[in-house]
Order: sequence, then structure tokens, then C-alpha cells
Amino acid sequence: MIKNSHNRSARRVALLASAAALGGTILFSGANFSLHQNSGSAWPDTAHAQTVQRPVGFADIVEKVKPAVISVRVKLDAGARMMGFEGNSPLAPNSPMERFFRRFGLPEGTLPDERPAPHNRLVTGQGSGFFITADGYAVTNNHVVDKADTVEITTDDGKTYAAKVIGTDPRTDVALIKVEGRSDFPFVKLSDQAPRIGDWVLAVGNPFGLGGTVTAGIVSARGRDIGAGPYDDFIQIDAPVNKGNSGGPTFDVDGNVIGVNTAIFSPSGGSVGIAFAIPASTVNSVVAQLKDKGTVTRGWIGVQIQPVTPEIAENIGLKKAEGALVSDPQANGPAAKAGVEAGDVITAVNGASVKDARDLARQIGSIPPGTSVSLMVWHKGEEKSLSVTLGELPNQREARAAPEHATPSGGEVPRLGLSLAPAGQVAGSGPEGVVVTKVDPTGIASEHGFQTGDVILEVGGKKVANPSDVRSALNDAQKTGKRSVLMRVKSGDSTKFVALPLGRA
Repeated sequence: MIKNSHNRSARRVALLASAAALGGTILFSGANFSLHQNSGSAWPDTAHAQTVQRPVGFADIVEKVKPAVISVRVKLDAGARMMGFEGNSPLAPNSPMERFFRRFGLPEGTLPDERPAPHNRLVTGQGSGFFITADGYAVTNNHVVDKADTVEITTDDGKTYAAKVIGTDPRTDVALIKVEGRSDFPFVKLSDQAPRIGDWVLAVGNPFGLGGTVTAGIVSARGRDIGAGPYDDFIQIDAPVNKGNSGGPTFDVDGNVIGVNTAIFSPSGGSVGIAFAIPASTVNSVVAQLKDKGTVTRGWIGVQIQPVTPEIAENIGLKKAEGALVSDPQANGPAAKAGVEAGDVITAVNGASVKDARDLARQIGSIPPGTSVSLMVWHKGEEKSLSVTLGELPNQREARAAPEHATPSGGEVPRLGLSLAPAGQVAGSGPEGVVVTKVDPTGIASEHGFQTGDVILEVGGKKVANPSDVRSALNDAQKTGKRSVLMRVKSGDSTKFVALPLGRA
């Protein structure tokens, strides 16, 4: 009996300690404590309990910003939306954007693996948006209003208005719409400061058709690349976001929009606390162009680029694996005219360092065509500065299948697991380089992505025309003590650099 009583007493003490700790956390924010020594209690006097401050909430912010958030409803021809998945649409079947948007505001019956609706039937979709001006300009997602026959918005007070699409930008998934008839719409501002990881945020939108829904969380990460395109720079938040939140705003605690909710990661189909928002800085620049001319133009230098790996950095003498490696400058493009060559690494634009290939694409894309920019380039072991006048980014090229190649018997390169032949002997391979006619699936080249039909243009910075040139370049690299050799390889329509390890049979 004594033992049981002691256990009960111990359990009670543990509970009281937890309660006291919890009480202290809240009460220290403004309560006056009076300790009762006779009882050992740490609770405040009853007279002072009225002064205890409540935990800070978001009601004041919500009251300020919620009226500017709208629900967006679209009607569209089912067949038209299905055709939108063809070609270079960002929502092509099984594309990264399509996979993310499966759970995010698309109307039923429009996804490639769902049964399509009849072509003569209209379907509806829903999303979110927000006013950015008093005269009715509002922001939403491109994938919400893309190919819509009609767009209708509902304001926070339940009123419905027709809207028209001013312009869209599929590359960033931003759209600008306009509601006519009023000049006193409540609106919010896009933040001019980037959020910090850990900052509180509020997401407001129309999940599952439940307009005016507010959720809270924090900024989980910045600069996320979800594979949607070259301009990926998403803010990750953990505020619950669901289907229908597309195009809705994410606010900071000052009531400014830090991002536009666009995608979620959702293995379960619902919110798992991983959502992605387009940064306000991107939205601001895109919206300005859409409002001015209905389209977005971006700077372009005309190069194929790839990341700089540690192996590549070692081969070309770079101290850090940073920058964007130029694998193929387009003939007569802005970069080629300025002197940029294959194998150069672009390390800075107008003095701003380039972290990687994606960073270069974002920096150049944010500068208007016709602007002269200064590029810092690592060229054959030395830094040099080049002035480039930006062209205008052309429409995305259609991908073309690589031509079928004959596979004549060629020279073996056993160290790499490749069989090679001069390009001129293989139909459709072009006049330059050495064609890969066979790849050993157990060889080092296979591990690094080499495929039959690839054309090796350079090895160790030297052009090659036959298998013996490749062997000679490999031997030279080994004699100088290099652990890997840099190859410039054309695969289909793209050209890239590949660093292959040496010294392996």
C-alpha cells in the first residue's frame, strides 16, 4: 500500500510539473507572480490572473488581407484542355508540372490518365487569386485559367464578377486577370523583401471550393527546384495547402504577399505540409510585363549549359564547383558573337556570382532583351570579362528524336566500355567527332549515361575524328596524372560535357 501511494504521488508531481512549466511559458508574457511558500504553488494570485496575456494570433492580419483574396472558377471545353497537354505544354503527360498539379486545382477529367470528357461538354475548374489593384487587376496561376472559355471570380463578401485574362506566363505559372466595373476593390501588396526560413506565413484561398480558408505555418525552405522548368525558385511552406489553393497568396505577418501558391507534394492526395509558392519578386516582374503588353519577354544569350561537377572543376582548374558550364554556344547567338566558347564556365553576371546553371538561367531571364550585360567567364584556365547584348528568348523548341544510326564495327575503347567509329562513316551523325556504336552495360561509360548514337566531339579539350584520337587523348590524360577526362558529347539535339574517371579496366 505504501508503495502504491508513493507511485501515485510521484505521478501527480510529474503532472503538476508539466502544468507548471506550461503555465510559466504563457504567464511570463505578462503576469505578475506571487509564490505561495506554504503550498509550493507557482500559480499567480487570483487578482492578477486577469492580466495574463493570451498567445498571439493572426486575427488582425486575416481581417486586413482576407477581403482581397478571391475564388476563381473557370469553364472550358474538355477537348481544348486535353489538347493543352500536347506538344510543349507545361502540363504534358507525366511532366513534372503535371505530376505536381494532379492534386492542385485541375478540373476532373482533364488529366491524361483519366477518362476524358466529351469534346462538346464544358467542364469547370477552380482555384484562387488576389487583387493587386483597386481597379480589379488580380493574380492567379496560369494552370488555373489556361484555355478557359470563361473566368468568374467570387469575392470574400460573396459577390460574383466576370473576369478576363490579360496575359499568362507558362514558364512561371503566373497569370494576370482583370475584373471590370469597380474601382474600390480591396487589394494587397507584393512584398519587396525575401522571406527568411522560419518566418510565420498565412495561406488564404479556396481549397476544395471552401472559399476564404486561412491556414498558418512557416517558411520551410527557399530556392526549391521541383523540376518544373529553368526558372524554378520556389518558396517551400508548411501551411496546409490543398486542391483549389492554386493561385492564392501566402502572406507574411505584415500582410504582404511573399508568394503565390502553385504546387504541393502529396503522396496521400491531401496536404502533408509541403507546398510551393512562386516568390513575390518573380510575380512582380512577370505581372508588370503582362499588364504592359500581355506577354513576357526574357533575355537570352544562346547557350546550352550544364552544372559544374567537382570532377569537371578539377579538369578545367576551377577551385570550386560553381558556375554554369557552356556545353554548346549557338552559332550566331549573342554569347558566341561575344566570344563565349564551349568549355567556358560563366561565373558571374554584372558582378553577381552564378551558383549553377539554373541560377544563370534565372539571372539572364530576368533582364530585358537588348540589354548589354557583363559576363565573367573562366576560359582555358583564366578569367576574362565579356560584354554580351542579350537577345530575346525564342519559343521553346520541340524535342526531336535522335536519328537511327547504323552500327559498323568500330574501334574498341575497353577502358571506358565503348565501341567507336568515325562520325563520317555513320549515316546521320554529321561530319565531326566519333560515334558511339556500342556501350558495354557494365562499363564506366554506361554508368555515366553514354548511349549508342552519341557523338564524342572532344576529349581533354582536343577535337577527335577517329577512335585512335580518343585513345591518344586518354593516354595523354593518364600520363599527366589526371583522375578523370573531360569529354564533350553530342546526344540528340543537346551537347554536354561528361567527366569520366580514368584508370579502370
